[in-house]
Amino acid sequence: MTLKFWHAAPLAVVLLSGCGRAPDPRANPPVPAQPMIDETGTIHFPADSPQLDRIRVQEVTIQRVPLEEVIAPGKIEANPNRISRVTMPVAGRVLRVMIGIGDAVTQGQPLFAIESPEVGAAISAYRQAQARLGQARAALLKAEADLSRVQDLYAGRAVAQKEVINAQAVLAQAKADVEQAQAASEEALKRLQIFNLKPGDAVQEITVRAPLPGKVLEIAVAAGEYRTDTSEPLMTIADLGNVFMAADVPESVIRLFTVGEAVSIRVAAYPQEVLQGRVVRIADIVDAATRTIRVRALLPNPTGRFRPDMFGEIQHEENIQSVPVIPAGAIIQSDKKSIAFRERSRGVFEPVTVTFGKQRDGLVPVTSGLKAGDRVVVDGAMLLRGSR
Repeated sequence: MTLKFWHAAPLAVVLLSGCGRAPDPRANPPVPAQPMIDETGTIHFPADSPQLDRIRVQEVTIQRVPLEEVIAPGKIEANPNRISRVTMPVAGRVLRVMIGIGDAVTQGQPLFAIESPEVGAAISAYRQAQARLGQARAALLKAEADLSRVQDLYAGRAVAQKEVINAQAVLAQAKADVEQAQAASEEALKRLQIFNLKPGDAVQEITVRAPLPGKVLEIAVAAGEYRTDTSEPLMTIADLGNVFMAADVPESVIRLFTVGEAVSIRVAAYPQEVLQGRVVRIADIVDAATRTIRVRALLPNPTGRFRPDMFGEIQHEENIQSVPVIPAGAIIQSDKKSIAFRERSRGVFEPVTVTFGKQRDGLVPVTSGLKAGDRVVVDGAMLLRGSR
């Protein structure tokens, strides 16, 4: 093996004069021996080279890592199936607002109270329906009794058959009247239930309650206002126990995503945490402008710290294998290729061309060039590059 010096030590000639004093060694300190490189590119350092103290070597290990990975930016969304926009049940005046923005409410908790003349009308309609139902039932009992009496008379040939037929018709009409009155009473009762009222209530005040548990995101009403629009939302309540991370995934990699699969989620507000979610929806259309497809992953949010419109990302992993991994700092670019320096022995380092995957937590998976147990330079690789 041929070795060649890359730096020649200067030749110093010391001239002694005068009285023949011995030379001072501090005037010309010894020049450290320089590294050499052979025809294979391997770098050789002298055993006493101080540069070796600046080079740190680490053994290549094996880890299970994904060789394919997709990271798509996104943001937190509330579950649209768990959002309620509360409206006025009837026109009326708002008497009291019992909650504030940001409050956590339970299902059935009072939100606000309104006063409306329609409440009295609904109670009156129910009472009238009940009265008609009572009259219809009484008429039905009379018709049944009349029919029984006429049938007895007809059996004794005291009346004609047509009297029986007439009594049967009256009974059939009485039954129909009871059914109609019963339906009207049930309809009036349902209207009371919409107002959260009971049949015996005599007030004209309605208490509107939370239809689902969650947090109050918006309030657009104040006590004293009179509202006639029963379609305009007065409050927005969202159940944030589970939220969505919605991300726009390039169509070129959408094949890697399937409904039901687990994905990793990162939220910008908590950068050190890797969360677990589950894909629940993949859009059926492609965004023509960005060539992306919206993917939604369900993210548990028991403490409510993930809020709508927070930024984050979905991370999908594919083709997980056990491969050698090394620190990202061990790889340098040289002549349009990536190399790492492998230690052959103390002070001897050879360059190795490597191919690798995407960096993850400071480590890169090596797909060729190195194997487990190899010792590579992880700190000071640039010193070796400068020696070549």
